[in-house]
Order: sequence, then C-alpha cells, then structure tokens
Amino acid sequence: MKGRFWLLLVFLIVVGVFRFVIAANSELSPEEAYYYEWSHHPDICYYSKGPLVAWSILGSTALFGSSELGVRMLSPLLGFGTSLLIYLLGRRLYRERVGFWAAVAINLVPIFNVGSIVMTIDPLSIFLWTAGLSSFWLALEEYNEGWIWWVVTGVLIGLGVLAKYTNAFELVSILILLVFSARLRREFIRPRIYLLLAAFLPFLILPIWWNQQHDWLALEHLSLSGGLSRDWDFSFIPLLQGLGALFLLYSPFLLASAFVALFASIPKARRNSKVNFLLAFTWPLLLAYVILSFKQRSDPSWTAPAFISLAILTAAWWLNLARTQRWVLVAGPIACGVSALFTFVALNADLLRQVGWSWSYQLDPSARARGWRSIAVELNDFRNQFERKLGEEVFLIANRYQTAAVLGYYLPARQPEGPGHPPVYIPESQDIENQYALWPRYDEFSDPDDTTNASSLFTEQVGVNRFVNRTALYITDRDENEPPSNIRNAFTRWELVAQYDEQRRQLPLRQIKVFACYQYQTLPL
Repeated sequence: MKGRFWLLLVFLIVVGVFRFVIAANSELSPEEAYYYEWSHHPDICYYSKGPLVAWSILGSTALFGSSELGVRMLSPLLGFGTSLLIYLLGRRLYRERVGFWAAVAINLVPIFNVGSIVMTIDPLSIFLWTAGLSSFWLALEEYNEGWIWWVVTGVLIGLGVLAKYTNAFELVSILILLVFSARLRREFIRPRIYLLLAAFLPFLILPIWWNQQHDWLALEHLSLSGGLSRDWDFSFIPLLQGLGALFLLYSPFLLASAFVALFASIPKARRNSKVNFLLAFTWPLLLAYVILSFKQRSDPSWTAPAFISLAILTAAWWLNLARTQRWVLVAGPIACGVSALFTFVALNADLLRQVGWSWSYQLDPSARARGWRSIAVELNDFRNQFERKLGEEVFLIANRYQTAAVLGYYLPARQPEGPGHPPVYIPESQDIENQYALWPRYDEFSDPDDTTNASSLFTEQVGVNRFVNRTALYITDRDENEPPSNIRNAFTRWELVAQYDEQRRQLPLRQIKVFACYQYQTLPL
C-alpha cells in the first residue's frame, strides 16, 4: 500500500483516540440515555426505531460496563470503519488520492465527528449505508461473477433498516440507478436484483411483526416526524431553517463545495457510470429532505447518508479541477481548516466562552448534554431527605421522556418500582408518543396478589393500581409554575418543594423544578 494510506491510518487513529477521550469524559445526551434505557428493555423493535441501537448498547455495556464510554464504545469504532470504507470506495472508483481526501474531509465535518462520539442510531446507520454502498459497487464492477455482492448488499441494507428506517432509501437509490441506466436496466430480467431483495426482506420481519402487535406505531411516528400528516402549505421558512442547520452541521465552505460538485456533475451522469452511481445515492435523499422541509423543519441528520457518496464525488470533482485551477490548492485547505475549527467548537462550545463570548446556553445545542450528573445527585439527595420527612417512599415523574431517561441514567440509585419499570416515569397519557408508554407505567392496573390490600386499591377499572394514595415528585426542566393538567388532576394536591438554577461559567444553564404531588388517584379512562 502507498504511503498515503498509512498517513490516513495514522490520522484516523489519532482522531479515534481523541473521540474515545471525549466519549469517556462527557455526559450522555438525553437521546443516548433514552437508547440506554431501551437496552434495559430488550425487544425485537421499539416505538420509533429498529432494535439495533438497543442491542448494540446492550452488548457494549455488558463488555465494558455502563459508564459513558461503555455506552459509546462502538461509536468511534464505527466512525473509523466508515472512514476506511469511504477511502476504499473512493480509491476503487477513481484513485487513491480521491479516497484519501474524501475520508479526510468527512472526518473534518462537525456532524460526522459528533456522530462518531455519541451512541445513537446514526453511527450504525451511516456505517451500514456506507458498507451497502461499497458492496453494491462491487456487485456492479464484478458484473458477470458478482452475484454474491448483490446478496451482501441486501443484507447490509436490511441491517441498516434495523438501525434507522431512512436506510431503506438505499434500496430506492439502487432501483433508480437500475431504471435510469440503460446498461443496468437488463438486471430486471436477471435474478440478481431479486436475490438482493430476497436477502433484504427477512429483515423486515421483526419491524412488521412488532408494529402489527402495536397498531403500526412506527408508521404513525414517521408520518408525524416527517410532517406527512400536515397540509401542504409550501412555506420557505422551514426550508431556509433546514439549510441553515446544514451549513452549521457540515461547515459552510465544505457544504458549498459539495453542492457545487453535485450540480456540476449532473451533466456528466449520462456518460460517466461512476458519477451516475454516486449521484443515485445522493440526490434522492436530499430531494426528499427538501420536499419535506417545505412543510416543517426536518431533522438535518436525515441527510447524512447522502453525504457519503457526495463526499467522494466532491473530492473527485475538485481534485480534477485543481489540475487546471491552481487556486483550488489554496481554497481546499482553507475550507478544510474552517471545517476543523467548526468541529472543534462543536465538540467543546465552552471554548467560545473562555475567550470572552457570553454565548447563551439556551442557544447552544450541546447544552442538552451538560449538567445532568450533578443535578441527578442533588435530586437523589433531596429525594432521600423528602422520603425521611414524609415517612414513605416516593416515585419520580419527569416532564418528558428525554429528561426521564437522562435522570434515570445519572441517579446514583435507579430504584425501579418493579421488574421492567423505568426508574423515572413520564406523565400518564392515553397517547403513545414514545417508548415509555409501552413499558410498565404508574397508571396501569394489575391482578392483586396475596399481599395486596385490594379493597383500598381497586377502582372502576379491572385490577389494582399499586400507586394509589402514594406521593410522587414531578421533575421538570421547563419553565412551569405548576404541573401539567394530567398531573394536577391525578393527585389530591401539589406544591413546589425545590428549585435548582444550574449555572456554568457564570451563565444560566438549566432550571429544574420539583413539585411534590400527594395521594395519587387514577384518572378514569
């Protein structure tokens, strides 16, 4: 192998070590804690996602413990693997220089670096998308003898769907490529595309089975998150907001250079199979993002898989331009340097505050993952004091599932109320809006046992509720002067008993209010 590969390998190892250090020394985000809670409730599927993220966290914490690093252990490794796949695919499509710079550039992008530290669905999704992209090129390259790569591609896309449903777009890209490529259209009368589909379809069994048992909750969630249930009003405001988020997450100069390469490459697609291949795995997902953004602001992370192929296309286009335009040799390093600076700030936004910029934490997305450990310790101490004063144990309710998950992770003692119960509940509701609604709840009824005083716990519903007449602490990180109506109506009385105003670097970070809610009474159905 050439020296450029070893240089890339050293670069990826250094970056990987840096990511491991950050992963071990930064708090979990609420979303990570949510998926960690999933891993404590193993299942074949979950409310909004497939099971792969929960299974991955379950495996990593079993091997490395439940620390932040144990939860995140796979994420830097997946980032490393994705980078190598980009390099290998770029080298195979064009030349080593293209693969090298595509892999380097993607590791300078803020969203990729954050995604290679935190353990959510995205590092799994991106790795499996990249692996599927690479295997499908091998399937096309080894045209007469590459049927096994069609099967491998179907398996990788199926695994990707178990991580994130967006990965199904990779199958859409494959079909688009086959339809619009005259040379490849004949695949529809050959068995290989059907082998790919046959390898993919078994991975739908678990999501379909689970959703069939749960009233197709995933379809409802996808409809809500994508704004599909809303009327089409074609507002440009959410689109502009989404594009602004993309420029921050991908850094402005690298994103602009990617868009230039994207549109400049379109005329070459009909006569260049490599360009056609990369575009087919780029524009469908980006176009879907733009269309949905006319209805509501969409999650910019949905676009991340498209930037894998776009990174290779961008590196190839600009390196080719650099042969005749020497200014590219200056502009390229500047764009990469600015992106590296954006990444550095994204990973440690407090650097801006250290140099005197009083940037409000309310405007800082990274603030979501700060301060939870200390507040959980304070809440645990308060809970113990309150229980001693009250003379009985209380249960905890948080205002939303993110708060419940991260407090449940950082509380010194989880203290679940029973098998399968989360350590912190969310307010009772008849609507199923997240995974907590599918786990044991404080508003559900069960059969009485020999130790239950059924006469005092029975209501008009069938069974008993073991939380009746108990006290709860309602914990909120919102600016609420009273608990929400479904909490107020379910308890005899309530009062504000504690308030914590967290600060960081002399700036307000988060306010936590604790309400004591006495004598729980189940709400009628």
